[in-house]
Amino acid sequence: MPIELLGMIATTAGSETKTVDGPVVDPGYVKEFSRAHEEAGFDRVLIGYSASSPDGFAVAAAALHATERLKVLIAHRPGFVAPTIVARKLATLDHLTGGGRVAIHHISGGSEADQRRDGDFSEKGDRYRRTGEFIDVLRRTLTETDPFDYSGDFYRFEGAFSAVKPATEAGIPIFFGGLSEGAVEVGANGADVYMLFGEPLADVAEHIRTIRAAAARVGRHIDFSLSTRPIIADTEEEAWARADRIYAEAAELKARSATGDTLAFSKPLHREQTSLSADLLQQHAQRGDVHDERLWLGITRLMGPAGNSTAPVGTPEQVAEALLKYYDLGVTRFLIRGFDPLGDVRDWGRELIPLLREGARLRDEARAAA
Repeated sequence: MPIELLGMIATTAGSETKTVDGPVVDPGYVKEFSRAHEEAGFDRVLIGYSASSPDGFAVAAAALHATERLKVLIAHRPGFVAPTIVARKLATLDHLTGGGRVAIHHISGGSEADQRRDGDFSEKGDRYRRTGEFIDVLRRTLTETDPFDYSGDFYRFEGAFSAVKPATEAGIPIFFGGLSEGAVEVGANGADVYMLFGEPLADVAEHIRTIRAAAARVGRHIDFSLSTRPIIADTEEEAWARADRIYAEAAELKARSATGDTLAFSKPLHREQTSLSADLLQQHAQRGDVHDERLWLGITRLMGPAGNSTAPVGTPEQVAEALLKYYDLGVTRFLIRGFDPLGDVRDWGRELIPLLREGARLRDEARAAA
């Protein structure tokens, strides 16, 4: 199937290597960043979430109205807004922006400290079970034509119903992420797309096998997305030199306790464990900075458990081929975001994105011929 390419937008220019020097919400930057993704050939952009970041639904609306075809993926944490309300918000936004451009990503919470910023003191296992109920109610609210009752451990509804349904038959795609105990069952039962971090190939292959098996047991098919931070240059040597500069810039900001990430989580509590997905990345980083020839984990090791941080490094052709090896494993969606967020998007649109699409097409043709 054709690959879907996802980017990630923010409300101001900043990253691990660049401090924010403007307003937290810069409307002009949101429009420029969104349009840059559309012009570069991206299909969709993620709007991230933390307990101190700008509201994702509002940012999504701005991005959708600034573009013509670009789709959005709105991250949120179940437990703060009722699933029936979220369903109506999604369906309404879907209608107001042309239909078929809205999806939602469920994050059950990788940081207890960040959850508590918004008043959630529940245990991780309970959060995953709550997410499972949330997805169930959300999907039913978006699809059922008659009012329904629901009684679970976390949600109870009588006569739940939404007059507004998704604008197209594609509905509202449901994304999900997490590898902790209980997560795979929730994702296999409810998600359309399971989001994975850019771990080494063998580890991603094992995750896909495990999740596919869990989905098959309940008669479901699930797609996969992979998140990385590509670093490209005209030559491989120049790309690795750029990686070194990125590391130095990030180290300098970290030493000054500065960050340009408006989605930064609250620092973990001393007694809490990090999310399993983030912890796995740290384990890979401790074994070495480079895996599978060009998957660089230098920033992963430097920044600690901070989510999407692994970077394929090389020329556009080399990075495309490295990512397409995941396509061979069953990954059909790639979320890529840069350390120079806007500049990288424009660079990727010139070579990397066309190479990814062409490479996937050629692989599909070869499989069909075989």
